[in-house]
Amino acid sequence: MTEIAGKAAVVTGGGSGIGMGLAKELARQGATVAVADILLDNAENVAAEIRAAGGNAVAVHCDVCERDSIHRMKQAATAALGPIQLVFANAGATSFTPLVEMSDADVDWIVHVNLMGVMYTTRAFLPEMIAARDGHICATASMAGLLPGWLPEHVPYSAAKAGIIGMMMNVAVELKPYNIHTTSYCPGGVASNMKANNGRYRPARFGGPEEVAEVQFTGNSTAHSSLAFYHPEAVAPMVLDAVRHNRAFAFDHADQRRLFRETYANVVEACYDATEQWEREHGLPPANPTGAELLDSPAF
Repeated sequence: MTEIAGKAAVVTGGGSGIGMGLAKELARQGATVAVADILLDNAENVAAEIRAAGGNAVAVHCDVCERDSIHRMKQAATAALGPIQLVFANAGATSFTPLVEMSDADVDWIVHVNLMGVMYTTRAFLPEMIAARDGHICATASMAGLLPGWLPEHVPYSAAKAGIIGMMMNVAVELKPYNIHTTSYCPGGVASNMKANNGRYRPARFGGPEEVAEVQFTGNSTAHSSLAFYHPEAVAPMVLDAVRHNRAFAFDHADQRRLFRETYANVVEACYDATEQWEREHGLPPANPTGAELLDSPAF
């Protein structure tokens, strides 16, 4: 179990949307919270709401695309709250543009903020967690990462979010001896205003602020019969329940299990069936005698 009460937590992207919901719920459950956001005014508003409700929170500026910014945020959070045991790497950005219409800056930004931002944040806080042999990292991925065909016109986004899931599952193996756990939160429909806010916080090195195309998933694609969007403060307790029980994943729409089965149980299993059929018809390829080292040409 990972206790929430009495712990110090950091939430990136905590000034709005899902991060705001997580920050408020962490405080409600007894954690002290550093609300980190690229828009400091947003972070300060959330921290002020937490304090007004009787909680303990500080606001910190952080651009997760910049390692130095993350380390400054970490120093400020630690100075205010003490050692951080709970890290919610939540900051993200989305896009609703076909891949061929995206600029290089568009692609770089989506990948950096969603994937590398989580990588940088995780690496920044791990040394102290390992030394203390205590901690939990919860990264906000997406159902678009777990099910990459789930949301159209989201190629860099889906790739980055799938990368988060791989990162969290792999690093969990490294961290198991140190009593540190990871959770990938895969939102399945949360009213976060992420699309509307994108243009406000796009850093200059990725093209700077710009208007976001008025294209938004409506829930009417052939992949979905319906899609309910929940409020961030309604899903936050579900996420913290997964963290408390050290679950590898946190979901907020149980009915999306069907999409998981259709994607993996049907599609992936069918591909394994095809591989088994190939092996029955053609036999197993000969194993390379030197393992991963390819020293000689194969004798097929």
